[in-house]
Amino acid sequence: MKSKLFSIRFFIALLLFSLAGSGISHAQDWVKTGTNLGVQRIRLAAASFKPTTTDPQTDPLKTVFDNTFYNDLSNAGIFDMVSKSMAPPLMPGSPQEINLSQWSAAPSNAEMVAFGALGVSSGRITVFGWLFDAKNAQSPQILGKQYTDNATADSARMIAHRFADEIISRLGGGINGIAETKIYYVSGRVGNKEISVMDYDGQGAREITHLGTISLSPRISPDNSRLAFASLGRRGWSIRMYSMDLGRMVAFNSPGGTTLSPAWSSDGAKLAFSSDKSGDPEIYTSDASGGNMRRITAFRGPDVSPVWNPKTNSQIAWVSGRTGLPQIYIMDSDGANVQRLTDGGYATSPSWSPNGQFLAFAWDRKYGPGAPGGQDIYVMDIASHRWVQLTHDAGRNDFPSWSPDGRHIVFQRESNGHSDLWTMLADGTQQQALTHNGSSSMPNWSWK
Repeated sequence: MKSKLFSIRFFIALLLFSLAGSGISHAQDWVKTGTNLGVQRIRLAAASFKPTTTDPQTDPLKTVFDNTFYNDLSNAGIFDMVSKSMAPPLMPGSPQEINLSQWSAAPSNAEMVAFGALGVSSGRITVFGWLFDAKNAQSPQILGKQYTDNATADSARMIAHRFADEIISRLGGGINGIAETKIYYVSGRVGNKEISVMDYDGQGAREITHLGTISLSPRISPDNSRLAFASLGRRGWSIRMYSMDLGRMVAFNSPGGTTLSPAWSSDGAKLAFSSDKSGDPEIYTSDASGGNMRRITAFRGPDVSPVWNPKTNSQIAWVSGRTGLPQIYIMDSDGANVQRLTDGGYATSPSWSPNGQFLAFAWDRKYGPGAPGGQDIYVMDIASHRWVQLTHDAGRNDFPSWSPDGRHIVFQRESNGHSDLWTMLADGTQQQALTHNGSSSMPNWSWK
């Protein structure tokens, strides 16, 4: 009985650990290469777009567009952006108006130039955008796009995201940009924790659930249609499902007992989760409705936080306390071929990279009374078990989640009892805060 109580306490403590309450490291070349960050950066200039109408909405929406567009390109991790202070003080609004030699010369030294025009008329915003090769005067055009939508700040931001993603995909080896992706997370209110969503850059935050309880571990489905999460109800912890298409809760056959930490397979056909319905917290899989449930671990000690290898769906990483303190393990999706990855300390919250090569996780390598260590985000290469530390000496870092392009990681940072969401490139550089409210946690980056 004492053993079971310890197991359950450990299980709940592990999932709620960060809810109680920068330095930058350059990663080894193998991380940069594996995340497509190791190639030479393209020097890119983003000109301020030219206003084409005198409508009073034109200037404020142009400001929103210009700022969003520049930040999206800067955040991509594959460009050496030309500072606005080094760019020519010009606003070319069409291919006929751009002088490429002014952009390719010092101090800009741009290899590529993005430019265009924006106007508002009759309540509609219209944007024309081009991408030119500044070094190819004979045939410079790489991209030309036109967008139109209702004249709102949200529309201006969305158009900027779309054009930025077009450029990122075209110049980034065909890998889709992330400017239109979303981040799901837990937002804290007095006595409650609800599930919220925001744009990848922290803008446009809104609450999804209004359950008046504690909800944790949001996981959006690969097609963005359903949101699985764990929630505390009258019968304890269970997996619940929210339809993004219908805008309401839908049925999910959650097993009895304490059931937590859902995770989708990349085809959207299955979920993995942890449940103590058999007496000990174990990893289970089911179909998307909770049917055809199958237990895939059976070892004394809590097993929690499963995540599928998104490249193959043939492996699952998870956290197990079978040897004492929690460690990261991987196994085949049927429970065979168990391997331990971490070699000590206190390791939690695995997240598998989109290419299936890496695991990001939280690790306190020197855990224990009086130990000098802290909880930081690490990345491990699955094949070689080599790892690199990404965060250093900046609060308690937990719950990493990969962006769909494999170049970024969002994570939770707790300091002085306040928890916010941060992003960084997958090599640990360009760390920046997304939220500033002190009550945001457990982020999950959408699949697309």
